[in-house]
Amino acid sequence: MTTSSINNLFGNAAAAANGQDNSAIAGQSATQAPTDANRDMFTKLLVAQIQNQDPLSPQDPTTYVNQLSQLSQTEAIQNMSQSSTANASMLQSLQTLAMGGQVGSTVTVSTGTVQVDANGSKINGNINLNSASDATSLVLTGADGQHHVVQLGAHGSGAQNFTIDPAALGLPPGSYSIQAQPSDGGSPQIEVAARLDSVRVANGSVVLQVANVGQVDPSAVTGFNGKSDGA
Repeated sequence: MTTSSINNLFGNAAAAANGQDNSAIAGQSATQAPTDANRDMFTKLLVAQIQNQDPLSPQDPTTYVNQLSQLSQTEAIQNMSQSSTANASMLQSLQTLAMGGQVGSTVTVSTGTVQVDANGSKINGNINLNSASDATSLVLTGADGQHHVVQLGAHGSGAQNFTIDPAALGLPPGSYSIQAQPSDGGSPQIEVAARLDSVRVANGSVVLQVANVGQVDPSAVTGFNGKSDGA
């Protein structure tokens, strides 16, 4: 076996290792660590390269050091990718457990939609006004496109509480978009206070089921208000 052929063989093996490394970083094979067979092959190629080098023109020792470093770097990056995946999974599990302990509590959720249940339960919440408003309208729009307006009085900047009574507004059960229209023309954040019914993992993400709101991301929760005495 000639020195050039050994070098070519070794170069191909190194290129393949680098290709596996790039795939791991891209997330295509993040959980695949180098196997014992790959390490044995690397060692055999390195020994063969040393044995078959030209005695009159030996390889620079730093070349071997660089090749060993490439293998070590590949293993280190793949191990780091595995660790990151494991840490992300652990954090998600901890988040699920923490949220699960709040089931039955009243939470405040930032939302743009509300759901009227079959019982016509009242929906409570607040509007975070950026400035004082002479009058604020709360507009609910159903799937049929019909608007239902709740008129609120004048209020200074800050949280303005509201209650939606589906029976008084004649709202049938269903989902409604909700929007606040203060006198300054802004679009303030709307928060609904409702019971946290369940916590589950769907497609790798934590999903909360909140009464009168529906499914929400944990990032939409703005406050935990505790459980009621009857909970």
